[in-house]
Amino acid sequence: MTATIASVRKPVARRALMYGPAFVAAIAYVDPGNFATNFAAGSKFGYLLLWVIIAGNLMALLVQMLSAKLGLATGRDLPQECRRRFPRPVVLGLWVQAELVAIATDLAEVIGGAIALNLLFGLPLPLGGLITGAAAFALLGLESRGYRRFEVAVAGLLLVIVAGFVFDTALAGVDLSGIAGGTLPRFAGSESVLLATGILGATLMPHVIYLHSSLTGTHARSLRESEPNRGHQSLIKGMRRDVLVSLGLAGLANAAMLIIAARLFHPTGQSADTLTAVHSGMGSMLGPGAALAFAIALLASGFASSSVGTYAGQVIMSGFLNRSMPLALRRGITLAPALVVLFAGVDPTTALVWSQVVLSFGIPFALVPLVVLTHDRTVMGPLANTTLTTVVAAVIAALVSVLNFYLIGQVLLA
Repeated sequence: MTATIASVRKPVARRALMYGPAFVAAIAYVDPGNFATNFAAGSKFGYLLLWVIIAGNLMALLVQMLSAKLGLATGRDLPQECRRRFPRPVVLGLWVQAELVAIATDLAEVIGGAIALNLLFGLPLPLGGLITGAAAFALLGLESRGYRRFEVAVAGLLLVIVAGFVFDTALAGVDLSGIAGGTLPRFAGSESVLLATGILGATLMPHVIYLHSSLTGTHARSLRESEPNRGHQSLIKGMRRDVLVSLGLAGLANAAMLIIAARLFHPTGQSADTLTAVHSGMGSMLGPGAALAFAIALLASGFASSSVGTYAGQVIMSGFLNRSMPLALRRGITLAPALVVLFAGVDPTTALVWSQVVLSFGIPFALVPLVVLTHDRTVMGPLANTTLTTVVAAVIAALVSVLNFYLIGQVLLA
């Protein structure tokens, strides 16, 4: 009997080992910037742009699968493969923009965490930023005791975010006909097009494209060392389950944000342009429990996404330059701009918008190398993309790049 139980547990444990990397990546899809954009879309246009969230999530599924597959096939991450395959000047250029992306990422996440602490405890934003930075540093400290601890902690925070919005959706109620109508692709004027561009263009986060390949590569090496005869197909299946489950949860949270805003704010015309306004509106319409769930979800997002951003920064420097720096120094470099913004009293929403502009600029520099490398059989071997997959990925890369540059232009000209 004991032998039978052990034989059942062993394959279950093997499958569980492939879960984790995509949960870390999925945090980027429910970061504070997503909160602001989704609630703005739902409050202004109701369910109209729900299909944009669905389309963005499907794009993210493919891109993160390609990133994971690169790590699985090579045992290395995207920055490392770029350093191995591209000319030195190209690699240095990719590194510079990737570092700017890491800083912009931390700016958005720290501000989100600071706002959450202000909503929950009335803390001043600068103090909230310091606490968020410290919490993210503590989360990263788990990685030094084994990457699985960090992944489990981040996955737990993702579940907190999802649970918060499932709870709020249950309180707000669900309009099934409105949701069904929101799945039909359409627009309602130029403002809806611009907002849809913001949702779709900012869906893919370059820093987790780099990071996901690194985490999956680490998993693949561990599994191959423990099970030398384990085949590619088994690893691929595990990777796909990881991506589907984690990004499915992130997509559910994003859709719930828009659905709540469409249900509560759109009919009344109440403002949801800032995270503070969303918190206040949910409290007045659904009660303090709903507002508390929103603030806790935002806090979990800020803490988790800030730690993920710093972790990605380590991967970026190590991969592109084959160099590393102490974690405390890396944390300080990415945290400093956010603290400067908060101590200077800059409007948090404005800072979030500009951080998304910088992130948008970095999208093509992650997507194009990813598509090129995952199609190359000298890199991927038997796991190289098929022609169809490459064409679809290239179309997504081109579409998202165009949308992001359009979004940048609109922000700069506003």
